[in-house]
Amino acid sequence: MIRIKISLLRIITLITLFLGGCTTQKKNGSSLATSKSEILGIINKVNGYWQSNHAPAERAFWDVAAYHTGNMEAYDITKKDTYKKYSEAWAEHNQWKGAKSGNKEEWKYSYGETDDHVLFGDWQICFQTYIDLYNLDLIKDEKKISRAREVMEYEMSTPRNDYWWWADCLYMVMPVMVKLHKVTGNTLYLEKLHEYFSYANSIMYDSSEKLYYRDSKYVYPKHKSANGKKDFWARGDGWVFAGLAKVLEDLPKNDVHREEYITKFKGIAETIKASQQPEGYWTRSILDPAHAPGPETSGTAFFTFGLLWGINNGYLEKEEYNLVASKAWNYLTTVALQPDGKIGYVQPIGERAIPGQVVDKNSTSNFGVGAFLLAACEMYRYLSK
Repeated sequence: MIRIKISLLRIITLITLFLGGCTTQKKNGSSLATSKSEILGIINKVNGYWQSNHAPAERAFWDVAAYHTGNMEAYDITKKDTYKKYSEAWAEHNQWKGAKSGNKEEWKYSYGETDDHVLFGDWQICFQTYIDLYNLDLIKDEKKISRAREVMEYEMSTPRNDYWWWADCLYMVMPVMVKLHKVTGNTLYLEKLHEYFSYANSIMYDSSEKLYYRDSKYVYPKHKSANGKKDFWARGDGWVFAGLAKVLEDLPKNDVHREEYITKFKGIAETIKASQQPEGYWTRSILDPAHAPGPETSGTAFFTFGLLWGINNGYLEKEEYNLVASKAWNYLTTVALQPDGKIGYVQPIGERAIPGQVVDKNSTSNFGVGAFLLAACEMYRYLSK
């Protein structure tokens, strides 16, 4: 009877959070925010900690650029000019470019961290932030998006459709396409978005599980988890889920393929709802928790952002998904968030769930902070409603 009462009390507490109540649950010295002011405090604590410890003069590769997508959301919520200036300084440092080669004959889209890999999606996510900064200008400065347009319009002029060959790039590049369409009105961005997305689906989407393999190397049964199951990497599917939310945010309501993106988004939501751990996080291998057990923040944060965005925008039913999102937010703010503002339990850079890899409170990274900020900003919007 006592155990039943405790469980009931916890459910009531979590529901109260999502009704906009003012109860604060505490665990390990951290608090579960239940008001917009508390969310603002968390955003500023986390972002302030990161920016005070990292100068903006870093490269425009995916990991840094993913942080900036979160920083721009933090600016949208807080209107703190220091956040905007931080991303502007980063963009200026990189000359408003990703990979910098000017010789189109050498441009590649295989994996690469050098300046000739201009067509590789990990060098294109920076364009999201450049476009956002451009849109904030009262007097538009075309230099901020000229390289983005040059690269993406060259890419779209080629006959290739296999640019998006790994799950991560669906977050890195899909939002770039809809943002540039919104700026330019060029419908080719939406046509190629769907063409490239269709190719990605053909090589790494599992229609029965409604999840994405990280890339074709990991498709079952060619690849299996440690226990012989399908191995879906949480951060990989987090990239896709968050990317689809960003696409739907800017996609025209009458886009001919809109329902397909919605279906994929809802399908991922269904599967992650069923695979969430009791503590609120998702393990690194979504459907095989024993493969790499324990909490992981980056995948969980992207899922939290996507769930909250779906609820906020009417794509996910509140009654069905509130508790899932609430438990995830509880994990993010009482376990992942450290007292000094550091975000822990972020799996290091990689492409799969690795058995035995240590991920603990000291494990942090720029992209994990960006994902946390996305989730926090969407929680603020939830409470604003």
